[in-house]
Amino acid sequence: MTGVRRQPIRHELPWSYRAVIGAVRPVLMGITRRDWSGGEHLPPQGGFIVASNHYSEADPVMLAHYLVDHGHAPFFLAKSSLFDVPVLGTALRSLEQVPVYRTTSRAGDALVAAREALAAGRCIGIMPEGTLTGDPELWPMRAKPGVGRLALTSRAPLVPVAQWGAQHVLGHYARRPGNLLKRPVQQVSAGAPVDLDDLYDRAEEPSAHVEATRRVMVAITAQLAALRGQTPPEEPFDPGRRPEATP
Repeated sequence: MTGVRRQPIRHELPWSYRAVIGAVRPVLMGITRRDWSGGEHLPPQGGFIVASNHYSEADPVMLAHYLVDHGHAPFFLAKSSLFDVPVLGTALRSLEQVPVYRTTSRAGDALVAAREALAAGRCIGIMPEGTLTGDPELWPMRAKPGVGRLALTSRAPLVPVAQWGAQHVLGHYARRPGNLLKRPVQQVSAGAPVDLDDLYDRAEEPSAHVEATRRVMVAITAQLAALRGQTPPEEPFDPGRRPEATP
């Protein structure tokens, strides 16, 4: 299994974020093994967006581990409700993570904050599905178009990242960790930034946001298929589709 020698963080971080890295990274190194690839696709400088699949409550931590060791500490877009949870909300604010206010008049605030972070050279992490996948085999499901909107309106590189293995640390919707004595392997692979050149002139069109999002999810799914050595479904699981009635 392969890892990388940790690289220095390439942008300024709040002291609390550096403290969390110092406390959490040694734990992750002790309870998991790494099989990482594609680090050469992460832009060496300037802000960029990382979009990843989401199938375990632990996978944001694993993605952050991968990015931090490549010199990029991610700032995640997180559900605003998490900022109301005692202790967790205080931690998220201290770490300068970005709240997402869904279906409210403040829904656009997250994009404004994210664009400002990108302009400042930060790495923005997004799980475009918005919640844990509903696919029974844990393949990526149909995503929300926010990542496409952010990518087109900011013109920041959009890097697809696939990961697999976090479910062995914390299962799908599980609240207790798995058998960490086995030191499960965490596979993370970054791909080349998604080509969106033909969509930038339509940056304010919802249909362009959907198409940009579709492209990054196709890339993530293809990378995940390579990690798993399996064939994904022809169409992604659609959480909004009603199940067919049984005759």
